[in-house]
Amino acid sequence: MRRLFLRDAQAGDVMEDVLVVSGKQLGATSQGKNYIKANVSDRTCSMMARMWNASREIFQHMPESGFVKVRGRVENYQGNNQFIIEQMWAAKEGTYDPGDLLPQTSKDVKQMCTRLHELCGSIQNRHLAALVQAYLDDESLMNNFCKAPAAMTFHHAFLGGLLEHTLNAMEVGNCIVQFYPGLSRDLLLAGIFLHDIAKTWELSYEASFGYTDSGKLVGHIVKSAIWVEHKAKEAESTLGEKIPQELIDVIQHIIISHHGLPEHGAVKVPGTPEALAVHAIENMDAKLIMALHACRGESAGDGNWTEYMKALGGNLYRPDVAPADIAEDGRDRQVQSQPQAEAPVRPMDGAPVMKISNPLFETAAAARKH
Repeated sequence: MRRLFLRDAQAGDVMEDVLVVSGKQLGATSQGKNYIKANVSDRTCSMMARMWNASREIFQHMPESGFVKVRGRVENYQGNNQFIIEQMWAAKEGTYDPGDLLPQTSKDVKQMCTRLHELCGSIQNRHLAALVQAYLDDESLMNNFCKAPAAMTFHHAFLGGLLEHTLNAMEVGNCIVQFYPGLSRDLLLAGIFLHDIAKTWELSYEASFGYTDSGKLVGHIVKSAIWVEHKAKEAESTLGEKIPQELIDVIQHIIISHHGLPEHGAVKVPGTPEALAVHAIENMDAKLIMALHACRGESAGDGNWTEYMKALGGNLYRPDVAPADIAEDGRDRQVQSQPQAEAPVRPMDGAPVMKISNPLFETAAAARKH
């Protein structure tokens, strides 16, 4: 059991434990003395760190990003905590739990992977199914896909985050497609699956979260679109026929437009119904996770309002003002008051169908029977 997490550390606390050290920089004071500036983190938060009177030798032996045993103290500087490193050693494997140092999904990764394969396997168009299968058959890629975070800081910034974000969005797409006749379920599921696929390559996540050099130079949007060309050739070899170019173009368009607007990183604005849907769904999932984490998560702060959240454009009101009423027997009154739901019916393509009993959706003839 870890002695103290950074989130719980207060000014004056002394720590000697393994932390993630990243972003090292060598600087000099006005007196010409060297010091090291870096970040230290565990799974709970990140903190700015300083090591005074440091030598170039210490700096050179310090990893760019990695697990390091440190001894130091927490100080308050201009209203924020910072960590003053006094000593550093190499972290011996087996003396720490990586789960204490890197945030990770609370969901079952194996179950999520199984469900992802089920949804991808339900795609009916043979060309699109072969293209998606080329990704699923890439063992190294899928291992990284199940491990990578979806982002460094904003949303799903934890191991398994990319898988969780993608599967959440695919489940939403699978549910809503029935309400929009003409919207291609196959394109929607495939587009969601592939929209962030190259984050496995753009981000580094072995010892801390950061961007690879290639990721900084190219980015996941462009790389994801490029990969479609390569995987299409693999799919053509397996399928024994050519993948239509217009299908490749549309999938690439979904990928390069999923950020919605150029100022948000989109190469093109969404230009197909499926591209609009992918943008809306994945954006909703990302922002809802951020909002729920800030308002209702374990690490949510005190007070009725969050701090200003740039990605959401303001402060969020935390309280849940409509909690479920609980009956004397401990059961949810709201659940008790509703009739037993019928099991969902699944058509041949695997999409769930919701039985709607609202009279507004019934035919006039059916309505007269009631």
